[in-house]
Amino acid sequence: MDDILAPLQNAFEGQIVFFAPLPSSFHTTPSIPQYPFARSEPQLPELPANYHSPQDFHGQRLADILSTVLLIISGAVSFLTGYIYKDIYLTLWTGLAGTLLTALVVIPPWPMYNQHPEKWLGTARKGGPTVLVDGVKVA
Repeated sequence: MDDILAPLQNAFEGQIVFFAPLPSSFHTTPSIPQYPFARSEPQLPELPANYHSPQDFHGQRLADILSTVLLIISGAVSFLTGYIYKDIYLTLWTGLAGTLLTALVVIPPWPMYNQHPEKWLGTARKGGPTVLVDGVKVA
């Protein structure tokens, strides 16, 4: 019994575990999956080879500052609105509207977030520049 409960206890305690298949005595019908729980590692799709995502650390800082300021302002406005009108639903709806406004301002890749793109090194070409570390070619 402990070998069955140990993975569940580890999962609830926040440890990353891979669940082993259940013993065959637990399978009553063939439709029960072999792994009853999702695996811990995410299955992300492969990006195309020509995918390019420019990095702009100034834009990331701007988005972080905007999200913090907008969420603080929307929280204060929603609290004051709810306090003045003594209505918790109005407080929640005002807070939700402020959160959605913040998401609309911060999440899309607006041009103001990509005004200072970083210049990265290109890929190594045959006969092109190489990286030497202590006289040893590493790239």
